[in-house]
Amino acid sequence: MPALRLLLLLAALCPAVPGRRARRDGPARIAVVGGGLGGAAAAYFLRQKFGRSVRLEVVEKAAVGGRLATLEVEGAGYEAGGSVLHPLNLHMKHFVKELGLAAAPAQGGLAGIYNGEELVFEESGWYLLNLLKLLWRYGLNPLRMAMWVEDVLEKFMRIYRYQTHDYAFSSNERLLHALGGTDFTRMLNQTIDEAMQRAGFSQKFINEVVCPAMRVNYGQGVNINSFVGAVSLAGVESGLWSVKGGNKLVCTGLLYAAKADVIPGTVLSIEPKTRPGPAGDPVKLYHVTYNTTSGLTGETYDIVLIAAPLGRQMANIAFKNFHPPIPDFPNPYHQTVATFVHGRLNASFFGYRDPSAFHLGAIFTTENPKLFINSLGVVSPVEGGGADGTSPSPSAVWKVFSKEVLTKEQLDLLFSSYDSVKAKKWLAYPRYSPPEKCPPVVLHDNLYYLNGLERAASAMEMSAIAAKNAALLAYHRWHGNADSIDQEDLHEKLKTEL
Repeated sequence: MPALRLLLLLAALCPAVPGRRARRDGPARIAVVGGGLGGAAAAYFLRQKFGRSVRLEVVEKAAVGGRLATLEVEGAGYEAGGSVLHPLNLHMKHFVKELGLAAAPAQGGLAGIYNGEELVFEESGWYLLNLLKLLWRYGLNPLRMAMWVEDVLEKFMRIYRYQTHDYAFSSNERLLHALGGTDFTRMLNQTIDEAMQRAGFSQKFINEVVCPAMRVNYGQGVNINSFVGAVSLAGVESGLWSVKGGNKLVCTGLLYAAKADVIPGTVLSIEPKTRPGPAGDPVKLYHVTYNTTSGLTGETYDIVLIAAPLGRQMANIAFKNFHPPIPDFPNPYHQTVATFVHGRLNASFFGYRDPSAFHLGAIFTTENPKLFINSLGVVSPVEGGGADGTSPSPSAVWKVFSKEVLTKEQLDLLFSSYDSVKAKKWLAYPRYSPPEKCPPVVLHDNLYYLNGLERAASAMEMSAIAAKNAALLAYHRWHGNADSIDQEDLHEKLKTEL
């Protein structure tokens, strides 16, 4: 075997390849703070990258699902949090397929736009008639809007290619710049109103079509940044869907697939620690302290991913003894209230004298200080069945979005009669106010934050994208794979590789 011995000797004498350090052992223990979609997806992707040996623990202070939840009304469950998904949400489509769940098409009723005094636009059951009505009132604005949104989506879809090839970004700005260059950066720094005015859209169209879309999706008007505005307008398209049985099933499914241990507890603090490793060299760890039903406890981890919005209103975590200190997260979240009413809508409130002539299944609203609702629409149970919304039954379940809890007087104005009312208050998404600055992804050596990407846009798919980016980033930084992080001109690079 002289030839084999010679090869082994040569291999031992060869210097290491520049830029590649010896592969270190994987982490023993990883914590994920938050069991919503971001946390569950992070656990799933971490397991994929780090393998079976790492112990994964997810600390969740309330119910698994986070801002995905169902509310029971009259014996059936309804989506109270994140409700609909876009046909191009590829991570969510993959999760549903992998977990053996079923997709249900979003029920689309005929919609109207109400300005506080009258319905300025009403859909009919005839596609051609709707098209003519849109053209008559708004000219080519609707067609131009579809093209504008499609251009943004086409650039944004690059993220799936980058993540398939395991590329990660160390900041949200770098991620967005890799997708849309300075165009995306500019979108964070101007309102959707400014962006669309500059693009030549009419003010009537912005007020009556764009603004209602912002109000139903984000509870805010056309002063939100134009990137989240484009995401909101993408939700106007057809082909929207949800998960049969409730979107929160994705979270429980991902945690099960990740073989993650879920710890019911509220994280109070995170502190860096240094301990001697097996060879005597110092090892950096994080001590996570959390409160459980059995009292205060804590564990030490190699890597920690925070998948809950940081700030006093949300995950109020104390970062102890970090040098330099972890920055504050003052960005407030916007309250929205989802109220489910089983009853008969008062059609006269919306200008209908004859209730039998009322045929709308959804009403969106323009900006008007007199209005106390953002939208309302007929909803179907997550289990399937129920009204499809095309022609609401006299007594249906309506979902009403508002900024504050509806008073009895307000409910009596909206409904001529009702059997039951259930409300769910959410700090649902950031309060957008451009120019936006996204919080960092890397808070410390092996401490990561997912939810900063929400400052650009908040959606289920954005949580999944942020989760995969953080998991890939944690993996590459742990193993020193610098060539997989923050690569410039990835779009061109991947073109030549394939």
